[in-house]
Amino acid sequence: MSLSGWVCVVTGASRGIGKGIALQLSEAGATVYITGRQEKTLKQTAAQVKERGGNCVPVVCDSTKPEDIEELFKRIQQDQNGRLDILVNNAYAGVQIIMESMGKKFWESDPSMWDCINNTGLRGHYFFSVYASRLMVAQGRGLIVTISSMGGLRYLFNVPYGVGKAACDRLAADMAVDLKSRGVASVSLWPGAVQTELISQYVLEDTPQNINSEIKDVFASGETPEVSGKCVVNLAKDKNLMSLTGKVLMTSDLARRYGLRDIDGRSVTDYTSLKFLLTRVPYLSWLSPVVPSFLRLPRFVLTLATNRF
Repeated sequence: MSLSGWVCVVTGASRGIGKGIALQLSEAGATVYITGRQEKTLKQTAAQVKERGGNCVPVVCDSTKPEDIEELFKRIQQDQNGRLDILVNNAYAGVQIIMESMGKKFWESDPSMWDCINNTGLRGHYFFSVYASRLMVAQGRGLIVTISSMGGLRYLFNVPYGVGKAACDRLAADMAVDLKSRGVASVSLWPGAVQTELISQYVLEDTPQNINSEIKDVFASGETPEVSGKCVVNLAKDKNLMSLTGKVLMTSDLARRYGLRDIDGRSVTDYTSLKFLLTRVPYLSWLSPVVPSFLRLPRFVLTLATNRF
């Protein structure tokens, strides 16, 4: 119960990565406020938290509505005497439209796709961060984690997705500049391929014709949503946390830093390891078994990967 007494907010926690983070934070002893638009699924997550002996507060909150966000932080101010230790910006509403638009160029899709992908995500993250920072700055400590992806570095899925993720990374970095002198850390977290409920539905179970088989292979061996949760818990406990503020961190980076494995015992895939990268090149994959796992390449090599999405 290393986070006993801590107060956290995880947005979009009724399923997927947000749910995995909420489960791990509560298991570590924190009181976790989880947000989402559907009361039913929020209560299901809260029930799972309770089964593990944790404390969870489900709050119906639409990340596209500023009044909902403001009301949440007023509640925390009253319930917790203004204490807030961790905010995880995770809410996202773009998975379905991304899957439905696979293979289309940006001009072939309705421009409203931008709002579907970036309103609940990027815009909502900024609003949550403003209100959370007011509480954290007042107490002189805190951690803001913004969930992003390697789509912020290279083309992935579509134009609105990549622009939104690059902006999330910049949001985390620029907030860190303002917050560092106040004792509050801000980082961007890149999970790998994650086996969320929606990915299982759209990619692993019934693969549509517009989804490349290589994508299915990557997600079939992907990490569970709770890997991100383990990373956030260990970040929060890190005595050298401020040395990481403003940075983009991959779950594989943190798994290596803290000696973490997935909840099923698997190692966390390192997408910058030479061993992994060789498996993605057909005529070089035979070399992978003999290459040491500790050999890694700079993150920018991910931009050189052939786009198959």
